Amino acid sequence: MNHEERPVSPELTQPDQEIELTLRPKTLKEYIGQEKVKENLAVYIEAARGRGEALDHALLYGPPGLGKTTLAGIIANELCVNFRVTSGPAIEKPGDLAALLTNLNEGDVLFIDEIHRLSRAVEEVLYPALEDNVLDIIIGKGPSARSIRLDLPHFTLVGATTRAGQLSAPLRDRFGIILRLELYKPEELGQIVRRSAGILGIAIDQDGPLELASRSRGTPRIANRLLKRTRDFAQVTGDGAITCQSAQTALCSMEIDELGLDLIDRRLLQIMIEQYGGGPVGLETLAAAVGEEAVTIEDVYEPYLMQIGYLGRTPRGRVATPAAYAHLGLTMRSEQLTMGNEQLTI
Repeated sequence: MNHEERPVSPELTQPDQEIELTLRPKTLKEYIGQEKVKENLAVYIEAARGRGEALDHALLYGPPGLGKTTLAGIIANELCVNFRVTSGPAIEKPGDLAALLTNLNEGDVLFIDEIHRLSRAVEEVLYPALEDNVLDIIIGKGPSARSIRLDLPHFTLVGATTRAGQLSAPLRDRFGIILRLELYKPEELGQIVRRSAGILGIAIDQDGPLELASRSRGTPRIANRLLKRTRDFAQVTGDGAITCQSAQTALCSMEIDELGLDLIDRRLLQIMIEQYGGGPVGLETLAAAVGEEAVTIEDVYEPYLMQIGYLGRTPRGRVATPAAYAHLGLTMRSEQLTMGNEQLTI
């Protein structure tokens, strides 16, 4: 199975795009979770509206699937301005950025997803636009080249990234508002599932949302995806309504356990434990044993396993923790426990 096809993958897929457009909240009041972020944003937006100014440039960062794009759209809605969307990889050269900026109106919100993937040449053009609302364009080449400075309307850049550490310091320093989105609690995800079910016309009982939420790895995108797939099982094998029992049956059929781990997650841990004594095992070795690329393991599988304390990174390689042994029902030998603790404290 391709990692992007996994039900518990937080990455955006084409079907997700279609459903997310339907389910996305339009205002801060409708947005569930991220209470501190919402509270601060409400103040910043109200202050900007009161002064009749554009909102400061904002950077949203955190794991994929938490609602950064949704929040950017809400900012535009709350400010009653246009919302323009693009992504870092789509802006290949300075001319692409110039075309975007010169088409903005006063106060508009320009959203750049994966902003850490902007090229250095594009960043250089962006700096004066963010600081002074001007655009410097070079006309011609060689000795006859000349610079033209264009005035831009006041606008708000909202950047989103899953890798804030890869953002260059000069770009990061030009954001007046920096907000981190955290993983959601099961109770919050349960509210999201219940809201989504209502919008999609899915019958769901009182306990069904929490059952789905507890296996969604703290991510609304995964919760909504599991809701859709559980609906399919309820429709074909039941009466169409999602109950706690039908949700458990559907998730069991999809091989997603009570912590949201799927077959690939468990296989990764099992290989570490059974073939390599729980580690330490090198990333390249682990990738060859699992049959995945090293970058896929590092970016897709490891983050959640580390968040829940099932896997650790050490100077010598990856280590399975005692919690991983317990989850898989395996016994950790005393020498493995001692060695694993020593590795994790290095």
